[in-house]
Amino acid sequence: MSLRLRLTLLYSVFMGGILVVFGAPVYLLVNVILYNRVDAMLADVAREIARATTVDSRGGLNLVSLPQLDMAASAYVQVWDSGGHLISSSPSIGMLNKPLNPAGLESGRTMYADSYFAGAHLRVLTVPLKLRNRIIGTLQVAASLTMVDAMRTNLLTTMALIAAIAVALVMWGSWVVLGRALAPLQTIADTVDQINKADDLSRRIPMHEGAQDDVAELVVSVNQTLERLESLFTSQQRFLADVSHELRTPLTVIKGNVDLMRKLKEADEDLLNSIDQEAGRLNRLVSGLLMLAQAESGKLPLNFSRVELDLLFTEVFTETRVLAGNKVHVHLNQIDEAIVNGDRDRLKQVLLNLAANAIQYTPQGGEIFMSLSRVGEQARLIVRDTGPGIPAEDLPYIFDRFYRAEKSRTRSTAGGFGLGLSIAKWIVEQHGGQIKVESKEGEGTTFVIWLNVVR
Repeated sequence: MSLRLRLTLLYSVFMGGILVVFGAPVYLLVNVILYNRVDAMLADVAREIARATTVDSRGGLNLVSLPQLDMAASAYVQVWDSGGHLISSSPSIGMLNKPLNPAGLESGRTMYADSYFAGAHLRVLTVPLKLRNRIIGTLQVAASLTMVDAMRTNLLTTMALIAAIAVALVMWGSWVVLGRALAPLQTIADTVDQINKADDLSRRIPMHEGAQDDVAELVVSVNQTLERLESLFTSQQRFLADVSHELRTPLTVIKGNVDLMRKLKEADEDLLNSIDQEAGRLNRLVSGLLMLAQAESGKLPLNFSRVELDLLFTEVFTETRVLAGNKVHVHLNQIDEAIVNGDRDRLKQVLLNLAANAIQYTPQGGEIFMSLSRVGEQARLIVRDTGPGIPAEDLPYIFDRFYRAEKSRTRSTAGGFGLGLSIAKWIVEQHGGQIKVESKEGEGTTFVIWLNVVR
């Protein structure tokens, strides 16, 4: 059952319930009013007959005559003595000598009751006639309820007809209005179904201009989700392509060297060194991918503690000078005391990665400048080189996996895979910090890390 049909039925049932809730009291009220009018008429007739009734010298009833009143013309009257004998009755009853309401005649008290007499539905008023607290007779006055029953039936039929028409109108109106209101939802469902069938995440759900309702917000959210899915899918495809490309090169080299040694039928030292280097590259690639996978799944543990950043930075500077050797000159411009809450090993990994990149891409005789300064409640770590720089069009993507700016940083067998900066960015962000890059072609590159200090 569709949502449109379910809501239509719900609104129709709700409307029917409202009509029943309001219609039932109206029906009962009209019923009470009609009965009250009949009861009032019977009471008036009973009073008039009681006035015309006298008592003889022996204490018995002496009925003069029934009053000739218009209100008594539609009433049936019976007068019974204390012994249960019919003394007088109205001409409309004829020769019937049965009580209009046998239960009322035996009760000895004033009462109104419905009775079925000779197939007719009557409203009967029973009034005991007393003399000095002694019942000397009983008066029964009845009126036909045929008109009342007809009015009640007509009222009930009319109300049921009105309710049916109202529910039908509500059902039709709800169906039409819901059809228009839920049309965007159907469009969403159709578009998503087409996307699933065609595997085309580039499609978007159309949205009417100026729409600002909940459905429009849903359309925006779904489109944003589709954009994110498309981006993730594209990233995944690019990731698989990059992994395949990066794996293909060392595997090709290893296989080629093995085939060559088979042809030579001897183990060549240079070929073995080449195989060892490529195996190392494969190991680093797999290790980097595993670390990224653990980071993205939240399974990469970080052991937070108080870290004296100045001591850590001094260690990195010393190791960087060793790695640089005679290729480039490494300078420590500034170092301030700063303590942060973080994982010491991971922070050192980030700094060494930036320093290694600077050494790799800075030409012979170039310079690397490192500094640690405290700016307000933050520590600023800078690693700057005098290399060829990064083109402006490449800067937004250098933290993406497998991305390398080929124009300025050429591939080499000792080069990385474009994973280091992705890992560094993740580590810094997990520490609540930021990592930024500034670069101009021909003027070098500067990496800046901001971390919150603790007291």
